[in-house]
Amino acid sequence: MFLMLASLVLAASCSDDDPNDIINTNNNTNASYTMSLQSETPEWQIDWSNNQERPNWTEPDASLYENWTILKVQIEDELKPYVSDGDLMALFVNNEIRALTGPAVPVSGGQITGKFLMKAYGNETGSETVNMSLKYYCQKLNHIFTLSDNISLNSDVTTGIDEVFIPEFTYGSAKYPVQKTVGVEPLLTKVGITPVSGNIAGAFVGNECRGTVTLSTSGSTPLHIYGCKAGESVTLKYYDAAKGALYNIPSAVAM
Repeated sequence: MFLMLASLVLAASCSDDDPNDIINTNNNTNASYTMSLQSETPEWQIDWSNNQERPNWTEPDASLYENWTILKVQIEDELKPYVSDGDLMALFVNNEIRALTGPAVPVSGGQITGKFLMKAYGNETGSETVNMSLKYYCQKLNHIFTLSDNISLNSDVTTGIDEVFIPEFTYGSAKYPVQKTVGVEPLLTKVGITPVSGNIAGAFVGNECRGTVTLSTSGSTPLHIYGCKAGESVTLKYYDAAKGALYNIPSAVAM
């Protein structure tokens, strides 16, 4: 039973907004900004900590299934610092658990890796379309990340063994279920700020960072914003390193 996990990653990482389109979500032509001097480049980071309890997932009964396959899941860089031996990775098909494991430990011992080796079970023949969910519980963050998609199942192929499989779990955050991708440059030029590649921009709700990005040389930089609920007003912050200037654009984006 091969799970078409590549489509799961793609579906999860796609936003309603195409990051390649330079869009401007601020329709206020009188929008303004504030500026303050700051000599050091700010270090902005999303707080991924949540308050979810450890799930009581249990391993599937292998005797109930005719087929199985191997999956190796790697954690994305954003979440790697939080991986611990108390983490869990589970695979569900139509809400039925088919695989469960903890993080792999190197044969020689040492530090826990961000890799999860899973044996997934199933009875599918290859023609069914099912709802599949890959769930990652991070113990340090008390956070369950979920990626789901309706896919077809095929047989006799592994995932993540001969190729790298890194699901973007941050797109399936339980803490930030409302997400949007916007172009940074038009939001800056709208209020008369000249964007410069290599500088950083961040999205904030109050004092909480909801996304950050370094401006690219392409002039078309997508910023993915994580929201707790629809309607949140997002302030865009932009730091110009050459000028040592921090710009704040209130109500730049509405979630």
